[in-house]
Amino acid sequence: VGLTLYRCSGTPTDCIKLGLHTLVPRTPDLVVAGINHGDNSSVNAHYSGTMGAVIEGCLKGIAAVGFSLCSHRADADFAPLGPTIRRVTEAVLTHGLPYLTCLNVNFPEVDELQGLRVCRQTRAQWTNEWEQITHRDDEHYYWLTGEMVEEDADDEQTDHWALNHGYAAITPTTVDVTAYALIDEVQSWFTE
Repeated sequence: VGLTLYRCSGTPTDCIKLGLHTLVPRTPDLVVAGINHGDNSSVNAHYSGTMGAVIEGCLKGIAAVGFSLCSHRADADFAPLGPTIRRVTEAVLTHGLPYLTCLNVNFPEVDELQGLRVCRQTRAQWTNEWEQITHRDDEHYYWLTGEMVEEDADDEQTDHWALNHGYAAITPTTVDVTAYALIDEVQSWFTE
């Protein structure tokens, strides 16, 4: 297996665009982003640069996986994640992924994983997201904070349940965000 690593100072999405357009002489078999420092489960996937890179690979028709560790500690130990990352990567290379579908893999910060769980995204939202503070004599300074409020915290099918119970959470993610079930209803609003 040939592996080439490049470093780009743009956003993760920009790095994938640059790499595919300029640096990589052929279409790669896989795009991998991460290991992200921090949780990209649930709605965090929508804000994630890591998942942005994965989705960019997906849009180009390339199998793609994002990996994140639920820790912001500067000294977080990523080494124990290696065997699981290898296992997931090998599975994707062996089986492939459907077009416009990728994997979002999150790891809990635990000494030993309980295993892997394939999950759906937890339904949640961020609240109390901003704190006004004084910074360098500027009283109009806002710091991003927030609390995640989950609608289905006890559902064993969700990524947060898996993470809270020591499992790596694998969430198959699709780029197409169309609400297909609503197409006919919304169309009826505008049909005379």
